[in-house]
Amino acid sequence: MEGLTSNLNELSQLKVDSSLELTGCKAKGLERREVDEEFQEVEEIIPTAGTHNCGGRCLIKAHVKDDIIVRLSTDNQQPDQPATPQARACVRGRAYRQTNFSPHRLKYPLKRVGPRGEGNFERISWEEAIDTIASETKRIKEEYGPSSRYVNYAWGYNARIQAMKLAQRLLALDGGYLGKYNSYSTACTSYVTPYTYGTTETGNTLDDWANSELIILWGHNPAETVFGTTMYHLRQAKETGAKIIVIDPRYNDTAVALADEWIPLLPTTDNAVMDAMAYVMITEDLYDREFVEEYCLGFDPSQMPEGFASHQSYKSYILGESDSIVKTPQWAEEISKVPADTIRRLAREYATAEAAALVQGWGPQRHAYGEQPVRGATVLAAMTGNVGNNGGWASGAGYVSRQIIPQVPLPTNPVKAKIPVFLWTDAIVRGTDMGEQDGVKGVDKLDNNIKLIMNLAGNALINQHSDCNRTAQILKDESKVEFIVVSELFMTSSAKFADILLPGDTFFERNNISTPWGYGDYVIYNNKVVDAPFECRNEYDWLADVADKLGIKEEFTAGKERMEGWCEWIVAGIQKHHPEFPSYQKFKERGIYKWAYEQPKVAFKEQIEDPENNPFPTPSGKIEIFSKRLFGLNQPEEIPAIPKYIAAWEGPTDQLIEKYPLQCIGWHYKRRCHSIHDNNPWLEEVARQEMWINPKDASARGIEDGEDVRVFNDRGTVQIPVKITPRIISGVVAIPQGAWWQPNQEGVDTRGNINTLTTQKATPLAKGNPQHTNLVEVNKI
Repeated sequence: MEGLTSNLNELSQLKVDSSLELTGCKAKGLERREVDEEFQEVEEIIPTAGTHNCGGRCLIKAHVKDDIIVRLSTDNQQPDQPATPQARACVRGRAYRQTNFSPHRLKYPLKRVGPRGEGNFERISWEEAIDTIASETKRIKEEYGPSSRYVNYAWGYNARIQAMKLAQRLLALDGGYLGKYNSYSTACTSYVTPYTYGTTETGNTLDDWANSELIILWGHNPAETVFGTTMYHLRQAKETGAKIIVIDPRYNDTAVALADEWIPLLPTTDNAVMDAMAYVMITEDLYDREFVEEYCLGFDPSQMPEGFASHQSYKSYILGESDSIVKTPQWAEEISKVPADTIRRLAREYATAEAAALVQGWGPQRHAYGEQPVRGATVLAAMTGNVGNNGGWASGAGYVSRQIIPQVPLPTNPVKAKIPVFLWTDAIVRGTDMGEQDGVKGVDKLDNNIKLIMNLAGNALINQHSDCNRTAQILKDESKVEFIVVSELFMTSSAKFADILLPGDTFFERNNISTPWGYGDYVIYNNKVVDAPFECRNEYDWLADVADKLGIKEEFTAGKERMEGWCEWIVAGIQKHHPEFPSYQKFKERGIYKWAYEQPKVAFKEQIEDPENNPFPTPSGKIEIFSKRLFGLNQPEEIPAIPKYIAAWEGPTDQLIEKYPLQCIGWHYKRRCHSIHDNNPWLEEVARQEMWINPKDASARGIEDGEDVRVFNDRGTVQIPVKITPRIISGVVAIPQGAWWQPNQEGVDTRGNINTLTTQKATPLAKGNPQHTNLVEVNKI
C-alpha cells in the first residue's frame, strides 16, 4: 500500500487524489504545501507516546514544523540510575508516521449499504451518524432490555482515557449493558493465580532481578512483546551474573539476545515438564522442606485440610500414589520432547540456586488447559523457597505496582450480568441458554442475546477473535445482532462488519495519559501534536454527542467538555497519592515522569518475614497448593484441586493428530502491535508475514523455503509464505498473530491470519481463549 516515507522531498511530491491526501499536519483544510527538507530548523519538539496496546509505552518526540510532523525521535535522556531507564521506542514506535498518516485513513462517517461484512458504505454526516446511534441504542434497550447491549473487547488504544471504557460509561448511565470480565491476554493467569496466592500481585519489581542467580523465562518473549523496561532489566541481571534460560517452542528473539540456554517443548505440555521437575526435587530432597511446611497447604499428606484424604496431596500426585503414574523425567520426555536429562538438570539448577526467578509469559496460559501451567509454576516457586525473597519470583500472574494512576471512572452498571470476554459470540447465538456453567456471573442466566455491539478502536470483532469464519457467519446474520457501531482508523476486517463506521483519531491528535504493561515506574503524557484530519473525531467527543441525544451528557462528561479535562483530573489524582508528582503543566511539557526507588518491591515479603501478622490473602492464610475452592467445583478431570498435567484436546496426544499432524501456535510479532501496523509498508520490510516450520517437517512435505503454502484444519484455510528454520521444534508451526483477515472468494485467508484456524472452545475454569491450541496440516500449493 502507499504510505508516507521519511524522505521529505518524496513526501512533498506524493501524488494522490485530493480526496485521499493526508499528511502529518494541520488537518482541517489539508492544503497542499511544500515541506522543508531541513530537519535542523524544526520549530518545536512535542513529547507524546504511542497509546496502542503495546507493552512498551515508549516516549515519542514529534518534530513539528509548520504544523507538519516531519520526523520522530524517542527518549534519549541518560538515566540517573538503573531504576530510571529510558522509555525508548522500538521499530514499531519509530514507524508511527507511516501507519497513522497513511492515505488510507478513514475520513468521514459511513453507513453500510448492502449485506453486512462486504465492506460497502456510503458517506453520511456526523449528525446522521449520531442520530442513528442514539436512536438504535434507545430502541434496542426498549425492545430487548439493556442487557442486550454489549461493548466489545477493544484495546486499539490503551490509556487512562480509553474508548471501550467510555462506551461502557455511556451505557451504564443509560440503563446498563451486558458486562464482561477477563481479557484475551491474561484470562487464565489473572483468574487462577489468586487460587494459590489470593492475589495477582505476585511479582517483584524488575530491578530485583539484579539479585537473581537464575532467571527462567517460561514462554516469555519481551524482546517482541516489550513489557515496559523488561529487556533493560534482563540485561542488567545478565551483566551481574544471572543465567537466563528460555523455555519456548521457538528460539524466540529474547532467547537470541540473552539466553544461555533454549529448551524447546511441545505446546500444551508445560505441566508435564513442571511435574517432572517437582519429582526430581522431591526424590532428590532438593526442595525447601521448611518453607513448604510453614507456608503451604496441601503439598504433602501431612498438610491436607481437615476432611481430605492424604492421597489428594500434590506430593502424592507427583509420586503416582493417586493415579499410578509416577511423574518421572522419562514420562515427561515422552509427552513434551524435552530430554529427561535436561529436565533433571533444570530442576537441580532451579532448586539449588541462591535466588531464582521463574517468570511466565502469557502464551502458555492461552492453551486448552491454560490454568494449569499458571498454578504449576507457583508450586515450583514455593518448593524452591523463591517467594518473598530478593531475586526470587512467586510466579503466576506476576503483577506488581508501586504507583496509583487513576483512570476515567465507570459508574455502577445497573445490569449485574457478566460474561467471560471470550464468549461474546456465544452470547449472540445462545445467550439466554448461558449460565453458571458458561462462566456467567451476577445472574443465574442471561435475559437476552446480544443485539447491539459497540466496537470502538479495536479489531476483535473479527480479526483478533478465534475462528474468523464462524464469527463472520454470526455477524452477517442481521437477525442476530441488529446494530453494530465501529470506530476505526482504517477499513480493517472488523470495520467491514459495521452498520455505522466512524473515523477515529490517532494519539498524535488527542491528549491522554498512559502507562506501560505492568513493569516500569513511569507515566507518560500523550500530548496532542496536530489536529485530526478531515472529519475524524475522538470517541469521547462523539459519545458526548450521543449522550446529549439520550439526555445524559452532563453525567457523561462530568463537566469536562474535552479529554484534556480528564487529563487534569487524572494528574490531580496522581498528586493525591504521590505528592512529589509535578504540576500538570510541567508534566505536560516534560511528557514523562519517572519514579526512582532505593529498594526493589518484593511480593509477599511481609508474609514470609512475619506470617502470624501477615497471612497470605487466601482462605487458609497460606499458599494453597491444594485449593478447597477448586475441589468444591467438582470437576476434577478438567479443574483439579492441585495443578496437574492434563492432555489437551488438539494437543500432541489427541487422535485428531492423525488427520492434522502439526501443532500451530501464534506469537506477538516485532513488526505489529496485535493487528496495528499490519498495513505499514516499512514494517512489512522489517518482518514479512510468514509461517515458521522446522526443516524436518518441511522436508517431509516437499516444501521449499519462501514459497506459499496452505495451512488448514476443519475451521479454515490460510495461505502464507513459509520460513524453514531450526528455530522451532519439530511437530510445531508458528504463525505471527495480527495479520488482517482477507478471505478470497474460496474463503481462503490470503494474508495469514492465525484466527482462521483457532477455536472458540474456552478453557474450563477461566473460560479464557486457547488460541495456541490448534492442530493443522500444511500443504504445498
